[in-house]
Amino acid sequence: MRVATSVGGVLVAAVLVSGCSGGNGGHLDQGKNGFAQPSEKAKPLAELNMPSVYDPAKGWDATLNWVPDLVRTIPVTAAPRTGVIAMLRVASNGYTVEAKAADTGEARWFSAPWYPPTPVESAGGDAEASKLGEIPDVVAVEQDGREYVLAYAHGLRGKDSLHEGAEVVRLAVYAADTSGTSAKPLREIDVPVAAEPGEVRVGVAGGRALVAWGEGEAFPLSAAVVDVATGKVDSYPNPDGLLTQCVTAAACASTRVMAATPDGPLAAMGTGGFGIPGRWFSDDVRPHGLNAKSGLSWNGDAYGVAGGHLLAGWSTGGEFGAPNDPLWSVHDVRTGQLRASMTCASDVAGFNEARDYPVIGSPDGRYLAAGPVAIDLKRGKGICLEGDGDRKTIALAAIRDNGTAYGAVLGKSAASGSESVVAELDLTTNKGEPRVLGEGVRVPYRTSVNGSGLFLDRDDDGNVRISLRRNR
Repeated sequence: MRVATSVGGVLVAAVLVSGCSGGNGGHLDQGKNGFAQPSEKAKPLAELNMPSVYDPAKGWDATLNWVPDLVRTIPVTAAPRTGVIAMLRVASNGYTVEAKAADTGEARWFSAPWYPPTPVESAGGDAEASKLGEIPDVVAVEQDGREYVLAYAHGLRGKDSLHEGAEVVRLAVYAADTSGTSAKPLREIDVPVAAEPGEVRVGVAGGRALVAWGEGEAFPLSAAVVDVATGKVDSYPNPDGLLTQCVTAAACASTRVMAATPDGPLAAMGTGGFGIPGRWFSDDVRPHGLNAKSGLSWNGDAYGVAGGHLLAGWSTGGEFGAPNDPLWSVHDVRTGQLRASMTCASDVAGFNEARDYPVIGSPDGRYLAAGPVAIDLKRGKGICLEGDGDRKTIALAAIRDNGTAYGAVLGKSAASGSESVVAELDLTTNKGEPRVLGEGVRVPYRTSVNGSGLFLDRDDDGNVRISLRRNR
């Protein structure tokens, strides 16, 4: 699971990455078979301060006691169509994937021990310098109607006393609906990379796996599209020439691959403009009434992708970029088709700048949001939750299928590092009708997986706690 950018402490990443007190320094309990044994047996359910739609007495907890405090990823993922939660446990000299039924917590399957490549130098991070470490991770992807669980790790293949080894990201591909206690991967795929620890990212938002690496605030420099069903890898070490518009543009540079789709890579230029090579370009799908260019750049900055949809921001200030509120739009990733648009004063970050807010969506794909920008794709309308000087900004972190959303109320208290106030909103209304839930309320990482909300936290010992709570 890639850790999203923390917004005022409301996102689970703020708890998992910030270096909570406690921790066991990597200690683990192992059974006779070498698999790390869950330590949550016979314990009562953890007490969680959560939205009232979830039943605190119905669900299950699991613990990962090997995950360091300072990490960039947490090895937990959800395969919602299959209804499983998969996590990575430590095994003898390696790891094993455990998949649990989301509703009951019963074990669906275990993988045989998986051996990632040798970690690169400095992968452990540096606590004194607040440098995050790099660990193996898991992520679920749906490709062509079938769900897979991918275990992956960055490291050196073939490194030993006589060989330097080759730097790769290794992916082990498991069918999400497999069974047994020693499931083997359908295939293992090694993607050649050249990256420092923490520079590798694996995304699945477009229907194919995307391995990206190298420098870059929002999106790394190089990328490879991976077909997990066949093992085919298409690499783009320097994507600057992917879009034909980039060949003639006067100020075109820093093209990045944002997502991998069945029709090709979704690419965006650093000076504005985005699309799939040979399929569509942003000029052809921009909202009505906007200029094709803003100053010397193409108008339209790709912000992020979730659930097969692209969120983009556009300048409405004319050719010279007058300070007007930007227009936000949502497009189908494969076709570029405009699904909805809205005006909101939330700043549009430059393409290679860090993203303050992750792009999130409801499980059914109807709602999409990034911080204070929330859009209902069925109605084609949005709600702007950006502050106006009196009303505070609300940054959304989770959305249910019925339009109920949860987010952090951002203000001076959040900026100073104190715990954020959580608000509940109704995205079926014109203004969201926010109401305060209070401080310390846990927002689900996934709002519904087989009728349960998924919560991630650190327990009092510093271990990662995975909690599923049933909907009432």
